[in-house]
Amino acid sequence: MGSTLGVAVVGFGWMGRVHTQAYVRVAHHFPQLSVRPELIAVADEVPGRAEEAAARYGFATAAGNWREVAADPRVHAVSVAAPNFLHREIGVAMAEAGKHLWIEKPVGLTAQDARAVAGAVAGAGVQGTVGFNYRNAPAVVAARELIAAGEIGTVTHVRIRLFSDYAAHPEGALTWRYERERGGSGVLGDLASHGVDLARFLLGEIASLTADTAVFVPERARPTGATAGHTRATGGESGPVENEDYVSCLLRFASGARGVLEACRVSVGEQNNYGFEIHGTEGAVLWDFRRMGELGVSRGTSFQDQPVSTLYVGPGHGEYAAFQPGSANSMGYDDLKVVEAYHFLRSIAEGTPYGATLEDAVRSAAALDAMVRSAEQGTWVSPAE
Repeated sequence: MGSTLGVAVVGFGWMGRVHTQAYVRVAHHFPQLSVRPELIAVADEVPGRAEEAAARYGFATAAGNWREVAADPRVHAVSVAAPNFLHREIGVAMAEAGKHLWIEKPVGLTAQDARAVAGAVAGAGVQGTVGFNYRNAPAVVAARELIAAGEIGTVTHVRIRLFSDYAAHPEGALTWRYERERGGSGVLGDLASHGVDLARFLLGEIASLTADTAVFVPERARPTGATAGHTRATGGESGPVENEDYVSCLLRFASGARGVLEACRVSVGEQNNYGFEIHGTEGAVLWDFRRMGELGVSRGTSFQDQPVSTLYVGPGHGEYAAFQPGSANSMGYDDLKVVEAYHFLRSIAEGTPYGATLEDAVRSAAALDAMVRSAEQGTWVSPAE
């Protein structure tokens, strides 16, 4: 059965619940794991939320302050699903307390925050995993393998899109997500961070970029109570939206490939329209998150009028076999987080990083900071600057 590992979840909104359910499910899908997570503690500052989570999922302890988790010797690994502005403080404290860290992206508000957490993890000698879940989709893994094998020739250009309507309603509450001090760079940290990770995962490092940003819903009503997810509010005091609703970005990769990354949180008519089209000198691969188990593939020697076929991913792709026995059986978003939990726990068990690391978070955050600078300056900039 293996040894048990005490785990805790800090922040119990939707993402905290997703992490918890991943811990509960991971041994069912990956019985080869030599460690088994045991739900020790859950912390959330909203009155009653941690207690409700403990009763529902079986955490041994409910706390209103995350510092209680950091001080708990029973806890060996922590999921941080708190708001962005708390990532740095909590992440550094947990690492310094000797806790392995599974932290949601974007890991703070800036690259400086991400570097601080990465440095604390490295200094403490603990393992760190970041919530870049879309790279775990078996079709994305299959696309990466096809590209690496030269199946579409030399990659020439990519288009990555992340369109959502979660903030499109004008009555969406003015929560921390829309404040520069607590939410950071708006849709950049929320959605474009995933786009940068997909770009790097599939095509390698970004050498330079130029970006444009916009706010399309300039004011919202402040909520009158605790919020979770994307709450609506009416009648409250109106306040300004301080960070970006939209970003478009041109990319130049170290390989010489070119790219376009576009993200928007106020796209009416779009629900989780995430995906990419990658073109090479001999073919292309295309993926839509809403049809997660399908990968469009064009390859051959026709060049012109070359058809696109649909590859239905199956047990030979990524971690698909842990969930379904045959091709074209559906997987879902929560399954990708179970894969993430597996990588995290395997990293702890073997002492070797698996999945997205804090270094990936730093590289993504550096690209986001570069987008902000570029939008302000109107110039091409390098994420390395």
